[in-house]
Amino acid sequence: MRTKTDGTSAHGFAVRRGTPRDKIKEFVAGSPPMNPATLDATTAWAARMAARRAHATWRPSWAARRYGIQLRRFAGPASYRDQIAHLRIAHLTDLHVGRITPVEVQMAAAEMTNAQQPDIVLLTGDFVCHSQLYLDQLSDVMRAFKAPVVAVLGNHDHWSGGEEVKHALQRAGVEVLTNQHTVITLRHERLQIVGLDDAYTGHARRDEAVKGLRHDLPSIALSHIAEEADGLWRHGVPLVLSGHTHGGQVTLARLHELAVGRIAGHKYVHGLYGSRLHAQQRNGHEPQGAVYVGAGIGAAVVPFRLGDRGKREVTMFELGCEPGDFVEHHTEQEPMKGRKPTQRTIAKRAAAVLRKRLRRERSL
Repeated sequence: MRTKTDGTSAHGFAVRRGTPRDKIKEFVAGSPPMNPATLDATTAWAARMAARRAHATWRPSWAARRYGIQLRRFAGPASYRDQIAHLRIAHLTDLHVGRITPVEVQMAAAEMTNAQQPDIVLLTGDFVCHSQLYLDQLSDVMRAFKAPVVAVLGNHDHWSGGEEVKHALQRAGVEVLTNQHTVITLRHERLQIVGLDDAYTGHARRDEAVKGLRHDLPSIALSHIAEEADGLWRHGVPLVLSGHTHGGQVTLARLHELAVGRIAGHKYVHGLYGSRLHAQQRNGHEPQGAVYVGAGIGAAVVPFRLGDRGKREVTMFELGCEPGDFVEHHTEQEPMKGRKPTQRTIAKRAAAVLRKRLRRERSL
């Protein structure tokens, strides 16, 4: 029997009489583009739909629930839309393999990451806690990831022995970037990854990292310290992934912003800051981009975490999608005032790395 209709939608679909207008809009918005100009347009549409479904249907495993690991998902900057059909990027930080965080926690995070089938895993430092006693376990955790892994080091890695931590990562097949960038091809998509060494301990060399960076390829940057994003944006990098703060670990009553922001002086405490709309100069102001500060997986001092923002997390970025394509954990937020470390503070941090290294050498 022929169904009565009120006409057709803009895409040529028959619309049943009496269908609410918002339902019509929802149906049309979720439909593929008719006669797409290119294959990339269809691929990008399919990727956005896959991101929506993944966000709506994924359920955490028993291990993820036990250890309180949250999955958070975000779209990439809008500038990627013309450069990438779709890539799924997993970001983890501050694994802190050691005595304070049982290795089962890091393994559960790797399992959660693998379940999302990312194209690449990006890690932003602090792989160990306070020593080199757990480097074999660190290598085991790295081998648990099924996708390619690229990483940079953090302050705890340099305190414990940067070269030794780097070798443990490389033994497991991880590419460690030390103030340099690389181009990696994933599903026929090319992506530049910029890797800054740890700025907290004075090892970051931004000019070296971006030297020769191509502006005809999409780029993403890794930096353990999020404040380095301000300088990376000036080189046309629209998205920077970071860690270090652990999200404050205790986020009740905004204690994380008090402790990590006002007292420790961090401008970016946890989550998404900046703008994903563009990374170009706007109205004579500084170039803009976005930075994401992950809450991390492990801990270096106290093991507990309280509040939504302080929970352990695995974060997925859907590059090629843009804000509004699916529901995100939160939108861009205003940064804290921040406070740059003094030259004396920088010198003390660098001296601490040397002092710890000499202590290790004397104990051999």
